[in-house]
Amino acid sequence: MKKHLLYSSILALTIPMLSHADAINVHVLSATIKDQNIANAEVILQKNGERSASSSSNSNGRATVNANTTDNADNLLIIKKSGYSTLVAKCPCDGMTYALSPVLKDLNSMRIVLNWGKNPSDLDSHLSYKNQHIYWDRKQGLEANLDVDDVDSYGPETVTIDRRLEGQYYVYSVHDFSDRGQPNTTNLSNSQAKVMVYTGESLIRSYYVPTGQTGNLWTVFRISPEGEIQDINRMSGTTVNASQVGSSVSNYQSQSTRVNIVPVSAAAQARAKTLNFNADKAYKNNQFEQASMLYQQSIDYNPNAGQTYSNLAVAYQKLNRSSEALWANQKAIALASNDNTRAYSHYNMGKIYENNQDFAQAKQHYQLANQYKPSPTYDEAIQRVSR
Repeated sequence: MKKHLLYSSILALTIPMLSHADAINVHVLSATIKDQNIANAEVILQKNGERSASSSSNSNGRATVNANTTDNADNLLIIKKSGYSTLVAKCPCDGMTYALSPVLKDLNSMRIVLNWGKNPSDLDSHLSYKNQHIYWDRKQGLEANLDVDDVDSYGPETVTIDRRLEGQYYVYSVHDFSDRGQPNTTNLSNSQAKVMVYTGESLIRSYYVPTGQTGNLWTVFRISPEGEIQDINRMSGTTVNASQVGSSVSNYQSQSTRVNIVPVSAAAQARAKTLNFNADKAYKNNQFEQASMLYQQSIDYNPNAGQTYSNLAVAYQKLNRSSEALWANQKAIALASNDNTRAYSHYNMGKIYENNQDFAQAKQHYQLANQYKPSPTYDEAIQRVSR
């Protein structure tokens, strides 16, 4: 049963703040082990693409970055630690909790991490797929589970998909349990909620709760059977019980429900273009880690640019990050405007599967590449994995 009577303890669990206007305080936790602090994580504040200040988390997972800059959307917070995926988040970030995801090993594994601010106290992760609904009262599902449930502000709430089931759509939503009877609340919209999606050793998508909207249910994204993450980003109001949240978004588990491309403002497109240009420069200078981070930031501003995903996939391949490259290639295919890009991306996916000894999947992608653009190279690859 959900823990409802934590109000006295909730009031005690606030993050201590320094009075300095230029001090940014954050708390670093594990995404998969409840309340486990992460010490010795490097916490970097970056402004305009340049490091402006840094610090390390102490034994309590707390870090203070003394930066002569305003805590606003001009800054990025980057948190690094060996064995964990690097976290990149938009500020404001003072007083926030961030959860680091341990590196995932399986090609088709994925982790979804939810964090938010002090209010509301209880936001819940919901993952629905194939007659499955994972949430706080049903933590185990087929090849997926809720690692961490949080009821006293900040998070994290963490869902891990160990292996995606074939032919299934996965739908991820955030329910404001604290305001479950208030469909017209603005508390979820004001919660500073953010959802980080990881595969392999990388953060591949970031979502920030839409502001200025009413509703206690945020349907964030779905994953297609091919592994494409499709943005939904829709706020709505509901009075259903927590056990029915999965059913309330079940229409997204059908291919017949189309997910519209999220509109992007001209300013966001311009910002994405600048970041993509800087990423291209980093890539040409063999700075593949920096390039991948910049391509990723470009996608955060404009998730509709297929070429950016294609570029990101190549950068990931240079870094030998196969899971990440698979995801980026799949998204490039979904957004491609020409058969050349589709063929190239399928061929790259085939190579990844071949290197991982999954010859059936490799053959499938090589055949698709050949369908889009017949080539002796693709013919040779098909023959190679058909032996």
